[in-house]
Amino acid sequence: MPRYALLLRGINLGPRRRVAMADLRSLLEGAGYTEVRTHLQSGNAVLTGPEADPVEHERRISAAIEDALGMDVRCVVLTADELRAVVDGHPFADVADNGSRMMAHVLAEQPDDAQLAAHDPTALDPENSRLGPRVIYQWCPDGLMGAPPVGGSAEKHWKIMVTARNWNTMTKLVELIG
Repeated sequence: MPRYALLLRGINLGPRRRVAMADLRSLLEGAGYTEVRTHLQSGNAVLTGPEADPVEHERRISAAIEDALGMDVRCVVLTADELRAVVDGHPFADVADNGSRMMAHVLAEQPDDAQLAAHDPTALDPENSRLGPRVIYQWCPDGLMGAPPVGGSAEKHWKIMVTARNWNTMTKLVELIG
C-alpha cells in the first residue's frame, strides 16, 4: 500500500484547536491508516493507506477529525513521490542556509493555467520565491514574519488552500516516509 504525507492546517497554533499527536495517530489508525508517524506538534504525519487520489484522503481525514474532535480542519495529502519531488525541486539550495527560514507553501491542488496567468504570487518576492508543482518555495533570509505573503496571496487569488512548512520539517517528512 502507498505512503502519504499529511499536513494539517491551523492546529496547535494557539490555545484553541489543540490536538495531541498521540490522539491524531489513534484517530488516523481508527480511520484505517497504518504505519502512522507524526512529526512535531503542528499536524505533520506520514502514513500508509489504500491507493486513492490524495484529495480522497484529504476528505476522509478531515471528516474523521470533524467526527472525532468536532473541529473543521483542512489538510493537504501528498503522495510519497509528490513529497520527494517538492524536496528534490528545492530551487534555493545554493543560498538557503537555514532550514527554519526556507519555506514550502504547499498547495491543496495545482492551479490551472488561467489562475497562473491571472496572478503570480511570486511577483511579491521575485528574488526569493519560485513556483513548483503544488508548491511555492520561498527563501526568507530575514525570517517568515518579514517576508512577503506569497502563500496568502496565492490562496486569496487562486482560491486554493495553502499550508506552509519550513524546510527542516519537509526534509524530516521525506526521511519518515521512507
